[in-house]
Amino acid sequence: MWRLSGFADEISPDLEVQCATLDDLGVRHIEVRSIGYVNVLDLDDGRLADALRAFDAHQISASSIGSPIGKMPIDEDFEPELTRFRRALQVAEALQAPYIRLFSFFMPPDSDPSTHRDEVLRRMAALARAAEGHDVVLLHENDKGLYGDIPERCLDVVESVGSEQLRLVWDPANFVQCAIRPFSDAYGMLRPHVEYLHVKDALMATGEVVPAGQGDGEIPETLRALESDGFRGFFSLEPHLASSAASGGFSGPELFLLATRAFTGLLDAQGIEYG
Repeated sequence: MWRLSGFADEISPDLEVQCATLDDLGVRHIEVRSIGYVNVLDLDDGRLADALRAFDAHQISASSIGSPIGKMPIDEDFEPELTRFRRALQVAEALQAPYIRLFSFFMPPDSDPSTHRDEVLRRMAALARAAEGHDVVLLHENDKGLYGDIPERCLDVVESVGSEQLRLVWDPANFVQCAIRPFSDAYGMLRPHVEYLHVKDALMATGEVVPAGQGDGEIPETLRALESDGFRGFFSLEPHLASSAASGGFSGPELFLLATRAFTGLLDAQGIEYG
């Protein structure tokens, strides 16, 4: 059975509304990015404990910490980010999350990413080393403007670092916004390293984010291939249907419902069990 999760801060900043909505939708996991407009890495231990109690009350588990680690310019000082990552490890432990999402640093405008490769890999390796001894897997997300925004550089990051604790999260909309056809251009290359998926689609012509199956993210093809090869990981709803920004997106309860139904409709059409 495939497991559904979601960035519930796209529903509401209020944690109780987030959990209640996921409950109503039958989604039993949550990817934690922010609560009450506060980034999850900035929540103190008391608020993390409150969040875990709310999850337990709704029988919801954290699938991942949707951290912003690595979503910073490559030419800025890395040490504060490494310190912040150590907090992410503590947050993952507190919320019993098996994954932490992170990024591979923004490239300067109009620069050749290859000139920053060594520094990107040094930083990504440092993050992987910091995770050693922690029961958590790091998920590199492809995103526009990062070193790892196209398939070849996503592969470079995960293979060059070579850590069992560094894997890939697959975001089809972000690939589309980089003029990549996700399934056609990236699936065969990256599938051995993909452990987690974000459910988000987009139009190639404009970059507009749309519900799953309504864009150029080749989501039905990807689902068929994943089902065929036995994938049993998480699918985390990240609709971005009302607004989108570097720090995340927002949909509201009604659009989050629409996005959920669009994706589960694709699963139902292929006879894939989920929960």
